[in-house]
Amino acid sequence: MAGRCERVITKLQRRQVRDTTVHLDVRYDVPGPLTLAGYVPALSPALLPVPGVGPSLAALTHPIASHPGTSTCRQRHEVDSLAKIREPSPHHTDFALQAEMLLRKDLRAWHPETNVPDVQLCGWVRSVRKSSGARFVDITDGSSMRPVQVVVDKALAADIRPGSAVCLQGRWHNAADMKQPSAEGSSVSDISSQHTQSVSGADGMEQGAGRPPTIQELQVDEVKVLGVSDPQVSLSQLILIAIKWHANIASAKTYPIQNKYQTPESLRYISHLRSRTPLNSTLLRLRSDATFILTQFFFNQKFQQTHPPIITSSDCEGAGEAFTVKTGSKAEFFRDPKYLTVSTQLHLEALAQSLGDVWTLSPTFRAEQSDTSRHLSEFYMLEAEMSFVNDMNEVMDLVQSMLKNLAQGLKGLRAANELVQNRLDSRDPAERLAFADLVEQEELDRRWTGLLSPSQWPRITYTEAIERLQPVANQFEHKPIWGSGLQSEHEKYLAKEIGFDKTNNAYLPVFITQYPREIKAFYMLRSASSPPQGETVECFDLLVPSLGELAGGSMREHRLSELEDNMKLHGLEVPGKRQDRSSGLGWYLDLRRWGCPPHGGFGLGFDRLLSYLTGVANVRDVVPFPRHYQRCDC
Repeated sequence: MAGRCERVITKLQRRQVRDTTVHLDVRYDVPGPLTLAGYVPALSPALLPVPGVGPSLAALTHPIASHPGTSTCRQRHEVDSLAKIREPSPHHTDFALQAEMLLRKDLRAWHPETNVPDVQLCGWVRSVRKSSGARFVDITDGSSMRPVQVVVDKALAADIRPGSAVCLQGRWHNAADMKQPSAEGSSVSDISSQHTQSVSGADGMEQGAGRPPTIQELQVDEVKVLGVSDPQVSLSQLILIAIKWHANIASAKTYPIQNKYQTPESLRYISHLRSRTPLNSTLLRLRSDATFILTQFFFNQKFQQTHPPIITSSDCEGAGEAFTVKTGSKAEFFRDPKYLTVSTQLHLEALAQSLGDVWTLSPTFRAEQSDTSRHLSEFYMLEAEMSFVNDMNEVMDLVQSMLKNLAQGLKGLRAANELVQNRLDSRDPAERLAFADLVEQEELDRRWTGLLSPSQWPRITYTEAIERLQPVANQFEHKPIWGSGLQSEHEKYLAKEIGFDKTNNAYLPVFITQYPREIKAFYMLRSASSPPQGETVECFDLLVPSLGELAGGSMREHRLSELEDNMKLHGLEVPGKRQDRSSGLGWYLDLRRWGCPPHGGFGLGFDRLLSYLTGVANVRDVVPFPRHYQRCDC
């Protein structure tokens, strides 16, 4: 058949989405102008421009000059460079059938009479609301903080319960267009309109002057329950479950995640399920976004990502806070004691002497008996090492550039925008209470504005910091004295007093540099010049309000004799030439024997950073499964 054909999209292969390429199964069918029509809501309105998404998908429509002689054929096509079609914006969407796509406010740009058949949505049931002839079911699939409301006939909804995993097939439509009789005599659409008009504003639908709001929803025709919820259990089991999860038997049955406010403390007892709550799932998506942006940043900076070991021979910080690795056997598995890493820095230094600039985002472990909102026993550290660096300012510049780039990147992605927008727009009492657990939005805005500041963040020495603290020493529990470490209360004070930019109403992070040599780690480079109070080392801590220390770094001592002197000063054994240099710190000294250049690096608490960015008060609530002093659940 010669001439033009109409391409009709019959199926979107969601699982074949790779970067900026989408694979579509298409069928050449009948002659006529080439159009995009079909089953996927993100594609079906393609002939209409969608504000904020970039060029209309109508740009993909073009005539086909010729075609094989068969009347029908199937062929796989690729639509490349999707990034050009959907520029980053708060309204961006992936070409996959997800809840976040259906919830975009850009749905108002669709033609009001457009009905999209054969829409399939798979996810988990967040809540079920009953009406005489229908059930209003909130579905979430992890792609959006807000659920999608679907309308299910009462007869089809018998097995749909909160917590169920379901796959629903139906029609995306304007509720006023459908008049389908229900089992109770009234139409499902009538019930739907009465229900959704009362909450229409929550989903971004607008009401014109003198007109009822346009309600768009998924009218379900087929229900598949892929994973049941609330199986039959005995009354005694229900009572035990209710006591354990602080649940109401009649309303929650066996499903602990209720459609009401639950405190962060209670959710920590069910960390295996708390990611199903709207706020926690959004925090985890933001965590994923942050990991991607940081990886991209270091790739662009020509750093090599590496994977240092988790089991080590030494305590990097020398503070005796390492977990010892043990087996059930009395004999040592590794011949001598080994530990879970407290920092990957020493191994990164070894890799930096062959690869140049390196970085990692790895789990680290501290056996600190600190039961505070800032401490975890297992947490993620972002660490980087730079070779052939002579000035610590280069390391601090890298930290500032990295954090600014991260904030810029997150502002263009959905999860971070949802945390802001849903907080402002929320009409759900439970959601408002969940947001109330975070820091005030004004405080959060100051943090982000400071991270995005074009000016250099303040940099003062430890000695200058002590001089700032001493006049207000009566405000602190611990007196600030030169030669002692800065306490958390000191760090928070300095971050607010020095870092607050009144002109821009912003909190700039603050670098404190050149701490006393005696209170810092053995591997740090001695300062070329020190204050009268004593010797200092080339190091820094990065302080932020409310949290205190966010990151720390230093120039590393690259000279063998000076490093050995530092080890003796800190009470560490210096291995002899005949000792096994693969154990203890002998291998670390070896790095200085053969071509060790000046170098420096830093470590940043990734979980603390996420806590700072999101306003979550307790770092235990930004990790999927928190481990801390006396607690390691599931």
